[in-house]
Amino acid sequence: MTSAIIVAAGRGTRMGPNIDKLFLEVAGRPVIAHTWARFDSAACIGEIVIVVRSGLEAAFKDIATALKPKKPYRFAEGGTERQDSVWNGLQALSAGAGVVAIHDGARPCVSHELIEETVRAAKDSGAAVAAQRITDTIKQSDDGAMISTTIDRSKLWSVQTPQAFRVGVIRKAISTARAQGLNLTDDTAACELISQPVKLVESKQPNPKVTVPGDLVFIESLLRQ
Repeated sequence: MTSAIIVAAGRGTRMGPNIDKLFLEVAGRPVIAHTWARFDSAACIGEIVIVVRSGLEAAFKDIATALKPKKPYRFAEGGTERQDSVWNGLQALSAGAGVVAIHDGARPCVSHELIEETVRAAKDSGAAVAAQRITDTIKQSDDGAMISTTIDRSKLWSVQTPQAFRVGVIRKAISTARAQGLNLTDDTAACELISQPVKLVESKQPNPKVTVPGDLVFIESLLRQ
């Protein structure tokens, strides 16, 4: 079975004080409801684990009541850092979970095609990540004020989510990071610790993350298309 973990335990401090970006309404629903609905309607997903901050379980249950999801779901408690939240989500998977797609709750525009392609690549290679080629010219600055050099962008990718893995692979990878006292914000970085190859899956459609208030206008337009 392929499972999904939706990481929805962050605080989103760049949106401003006392603002939980996942509950902001966009295109008629809270951001997290759009994300949940995408995975609930993805044919390749068999169950969903949503990692939530302690104390917000009732708010997520209200969203479930309105959304009426068809796939089995459960909640896991968020950790201090994202890596801890992912780990808690992994512990909540069903025993039959063979592959897991891990996704940011604040990326509500993810397509079924991208979910399915990332999952398929993970089944084949053990780990895969949605990513976009870097098209801007990239400069390096050693002192933070002046350009030092130009980076060859032909080898650069911007990674997104979903990031999909064979369950045994990602458990081993994050266990290794935890044992080394590392706090990684990207799950594929944990794979690098155990020399696990990660397949790049090109994200061909916009898949933005809600990070700052200005993102909502663009995301609204995408969701209404």
